[in-house]
Amino acid sequence: MANSRFEYVRQFEKEDACLPNCWIVVRIDGRGFHKFSDEHKFEKPNDEGALLLMNKCAECVMNEFKDIVIAYGVSDEYSFVFRKQTTQFSRRASKLMSNLVSLFASCYVFHWKEYINQDVPLKYPPAFDARAVLYPSNQNLRDYLSWRQADCHINNLYNTCFWKLVQEGNCSHAEAEERLKGTLSSDKNELLFSQFHVNYNQLEEFYRKGTILIWKKVDEEIIKLCRSKDSAEETERTVIRTRRKVVHLHTDLIGDEFWQENHEILGSLN
Repeated sequence: MANSRFEYVRQFEKEDACLPNCWIVVRIDGRGFHKFSDEHKFEKPNDEGALLLMNKCAECVMNEFKDIVIAYGVSDEYSFVFRKQTTQFSRRASKLMSNLVSLFASCYVFHWKEYINQDVPLKYPPAFDARAVLYPSNQNLRDYLSWRQADCHINNLYNTCFWKLVQEGNCSHAEAEERLKGTLSSDKNELLFSQFHVNYNQLEEFYRKGTILIWKKVDEEIIKLCRSKDSAEETERTVIRTRRKVVHLHTDLIGDEFWQENHEILGSLN
């Protein structure tokens, strides 16, 4: 910036660098998505296309920001975890949040037609907010992600019961809410099984556990065109290439098994 008499205004800018040696979690949430999902006729309680679209956007974010070591998504939210030692944007919270949420939102619009019924055009732009939270220890981070997955289970169980009562039980929204008021998880499981013959634990883990995105090394077959020294003719040859890519998982991350199998996540300090 050139020196001028106006440059003093930079003194009003606030430094917002995140503390060092902490996990940085940026959580993105849809703004007004109850209305948005109704306007765009999303299926209840879960719209597969809408969830896959969220996962696609999250994958795009991770491919752009390689310092994200794990992401977790459910419904209209996604949490992105930056490694403890990241220097992305000098660890400035405002830059991390604004870059992630803007890329996520633009990807949502860009990929809309790939995942949502072609008969449902995008009626108005989706909006997302973002927050950045620091977690100093590995256990703090695990507890945060466990909280989000437990919340996924609680909400999905409630919504599954609610929409069964509305769609198949001939209940109004108010009647369904009253029916579920004060019920425990065991009550909801019993309601689904006894009234609708649904075993909740056999529903797809995609809906019950949300989506985990992590980096994995995978082997891929690629076709190469080869030409011998003695001939101008090209031949195809299959070769195996190992590369690092984002993979999607729908599994439990509250217990120890996930972290034991993916120990490099919490150990990704360099």
